[in-house]
Amino acid sequence: MNEALTLISFGPEGWGDEIARGVLITVSLALASLPFGLVIGFLVALAKNSGDASLRNAANIYTTIFRGLPELLTLFLVYYGGQMLLNEIARLFVTGATVDVNSFIAGMIALSLVFSSYASEAFLSAFRGIRHGQYEGGYALGLSRGQTMRLVVLPQLIRLALPALGNLWLILLKETALVSAIGLEDLLRWAGIAARVTKEPFLFFGSACLIYLALSMISSIGLRRIEIWSKRGEAAR
Repeated sequence: MNEALTLISFGPEGWGDEIARGVLITVSLALASLPFGLVIGFLVALAKNSGDASLRNAANIYTTIFRGLPELLTLFLVYYGGQMLLNEIARLFVTGATVDVNSFIAGMIALSLVFSSYASEAFLSAFRGIRHGQYEGGYALGLSRGQTMRLVVLPQLIRLALPALGNLWLILLKETALVSAIGLEDLLRWAGIAARVTKEPFLFFGSACLIYLALSMISSIGLRRIEIWSKRGEAAR
């Protein structure tokens, strides 16, 4: 027992410092991917809800691709494929030039693409839950199309989509573990390194499990409070 506590402690004799850095990378990656995924997902949902057939088809192709591909494969395509593409572009201007893709950026892009493909469905369902009279009421008040979307539709859209988006956030948080495959020193990668060095896989992978569970529980509490806050007007009525 004392040996296990020493291994997971902070300081030169333990792996606590490295595990803590891994947790920071994991949370930072999830938080960095979230806004991009939400914005792209919202734009894709707008395209799916558009009257333009070409926009609807493009949005459907986008979601079909990134919902159909395994997340790990998407990560590899972005990391290795993006690096090859950037190197080819760089060589057009400078002979022999090379570009290294940052694993954090690659992970953020890949996770954002996957998250946005699912978030678009959550937004689309929320769009369908808003009655057309809400749009007409905004236009009758003299609001432009953009103002109606921002002031009337968007607040209701977020409230309706929030439960599904909350679930997607928890999935995103867990999927950050995939970036260990491209060398990013997240929680899972440091747990794996510590397990190999100390020959104590159960201790470190078990600790990683507990940390992921703790992050999920904290997120669930936060999401629940946000959901209650978003419905405060309904309770008052």
